[in-house]
Order: sequence, then C-alpha cells, then structure tokens
Amino acid sequence: MMHLIVGNTGSGKTTYASQLKSETNGIIFSIDTWNKTLFLADKKPSDGLEWFLERIERSEKLILDLVTQLENSKTDTILDLGLSKFEHREKFRQFADANGYTLTLHFLDISKETRLKRVMQRNIEKGATFEFEVSQENFDFMEHWFQKPSENEMIGGITITE
Repeated sequence: MMHLIVGNTGSGKTTYASQLKSETNGIIFSIDTWNKTLFLADKKPSDGLEWFLERIERSEKLILDLVTQLENSKTDTILDLGLSKFEHREKFRQFADANGYTLTLHFLDISKETRLKRVMQRNIEKGATFEFEVSQENFDFMEHWFQKPSENEMIGGITITE
C-alpha cells in the first residue's frame, strides 16, 4: 500500500509518517531528508524554487522505482514528499492506478497558528524532525503555494485535525 502524507508546512507530516511506520512496518520516503542529504550542500544563494523542483523530480524517479520494488515485496511505502499541489498528488495516484497499487491519502489539516508555532520551535530546537530552517518568508510562501485536497480527493482518505 502507498500512503501519501499531505499537509502544509509544520503540519506534522514527518512525525505522522513515523507513527504510521510503526503501525504498518512501512518504509518512509521524506523529501526533506533527500534534499538535505543530496542537494542542499550544492545550493547557491541564487538558486530558487525551480532549482528545488527539478531535483525533487529527479529524486521522485528513483523513489518510484523503489516503491515498485517494495510493493512487489508487499511492503508499504509512506511518501512524505510535500505533495502541496493537486497535480503532484495526482501523479502518484496515476502511478498507483497504473500499477494496481492501493493508495491512501492522509491529510493533516492543522491550523496556520499551530503550524507556525511548530516551525519556529523546530528552528530553535533542531530536534528529530529538523532538516533545515524554515524562515517566516518560506512559511508565508507555502501558505499560498499549498493546495488543500478537495472533498473528491479525500474520498477513502484520512483527515487528521488538531
């Protein structure tokens, strides 16, 4: 089974993915970890959103190959990949459909106030889920970038609220 973890910045996606892993014995793919490990050391100050999106696309090609291998061995995959846009989520739905995999969307619908508090605290504490600092500017950008899943998207899905 493929699990898509969806939520805006600071909603608790990585923490939720870890909890889900303990329940399913699945394998987590977290794009923040991939970005930090593979790309952030090479990022120039002039590199912007397009630079990240191109690297995310390359990473997802590898991730989908690994998902196929894990699905063939009956191992759940937990995809903590941002999935901020409908089109991005749809890409994974179509992949699951084309391959006959079961997919569940998990939407963490958490208030802006709670999320901002979590992000600022994570920036200070640099705890278990910290990969890189999220500035107020980046947080505000994501408020407009993120597309909340529609009711139709959530059919058969799971919504987590505060």
